[in-house]
Amino acid sequence: MQKKILIVEDDMEISEVVKGHLVQENFTVLTAFDGEEALELFENTPVDLVLLDLMLPRLNGIELLKRMRERSFVPVLIISAKESDVDKTLGLGLGADDYISKPFSIVELTARIHAAIRRATQYLPGARESSSHIIQFKALTLELDTFSAKLNEKSIQLTSKEFHILKLFMQNQSRVFTKEQIYQLIWEEDYFGNKNAINVHIRRLREKIEKDPSNPQYIRTIWGIGYKLGE
Repeated sequence: MQKKILIVEDDMEISEVVKGHLVQENFTVLTAFDGEEALELFENTPVDLVLLDLMLPRLNGIELLKRMRERSFVPVLIISAKESDVDKTLGLGLGADDYISKPFSIVELTARIHAAIRRATQYLPGARESSSHIIQFKALTLELDTFSAKLNEKSIQLTSKEFHILKLFMQNQSRVFTKEQIYQLIWEEDYFGNKNAINVHIRRLREKIEKDPSNPQYIRTIWGIGYKLGE
């Protein structure tokens, strides 16, 4: 079955170029040119991934991302000319799975789309055998088949990247991971000093699962090396 992608981009030329390439890659592609149109499409048509520009008319990309995350954990890749660390941190912190700055390589964009969809669909119900796959550590539980997490039996909302990072730690409870290893395993691409993306996701995870994020008991920092599950 063809995967369906929603492109939210107000530059019609960029939208058409990306759409044409993705159609050749055997994707079904929907397009929206402002935030309100995109939200209506998103609410009424199931999609497998969203390519989201931040600078949109009617409803800006950040507000649109917030509303999308209230409804779904579908992968969202931001494509934007706004390159500041503040913009990237805000987008990733609100639940985007990746951030690609304009101008971008269409080949790189396609590779990141395939990787994001592969990560997301790996955990959909039915993608594995029907028996439940549960990982536990202290009061934290991950249910792999339903892509859900609980802390002290209460559900916590994780983005796709946060879920995968936590899963990596919980499946390797005695191992220390460097930032480079985390990036290569979760983002599935080479690491070129992309420490900001790792820092943002670790911080957001700690805010969700730690009683005191400044004194973490679940995701511990191993100074000079990286991170590991607490103990």
